[in-house]
Amino acid sequence: MFIRRESFSEYIRFYPVVSALIAINVIIYILTILPGIGDLIMFYGMGINRLIAEGDWWRFVTPMFLHAGLMHVLFNMFALFLFGPELERLAGKVRFLNLFFLAGLFGNVASYFLHDGSYAYVGASGAIYGIFGAFGAFVYHTKGAFPQIRQIILPIIVISVVMTFLTPNINVTAHLTGLAVGFLVGLSYFHPKNITSWRKKRR
Repeated sequence: MFIRRESFSEYIRFYPVVSALIAINVIIYILTILPGIGDLIMFYGMGINRLIAEGDWWRFVTPMFLHAGLMHVLFNMFALFLFGPELERLAGKVRFLNLFFLAGLFGNVASYFLHDGSYAYVGASGAIYGIFGAFGAFVYHTKGAFPQIRQIILPIIVISVVMTFLTPNINVTAHLTGLAVGFLVGLSYFHPKNITSWRKKRR
């Protein structure tokens, strides 16, 4: 379920939205480590509350595609690679993309309103936590119907929240907001009336 057995071409064909998001993030990360242009991309794309207050509203979105280092982008993209496909398949391409952006967007908006003007942030973590939250909503609605998802995703959510508070230099606000938004959006996506049709797709 969360173990990827597809070939590279199959993965792209089956999960085009997840594949595109991973590709965009990796390409942008490569650009940010190039001399000259990398510094410009980081400066004009990262979330800086003081500059958002001055009118740089695009900074609510662009931080989702920027990362502060190799391990940062690898961790986020590995999580997206592993957990994104099942959610894309369950919810559908458009719903998955909407959830990803809403979780990331509201995570950054919360970071703006709950931190001072000097606060700066990058990363897709808020959107990734939105995926975890959506799975939480799926488990909530389906109860014991999908024990495999329940057994895997609930410990991951707990561990992810704990690590959020234990790891330094983490945007706790974006993580928790993304998780909450993902759960709330997932509650509407995975209402019981939709479960029957999605279970048929899984067969």
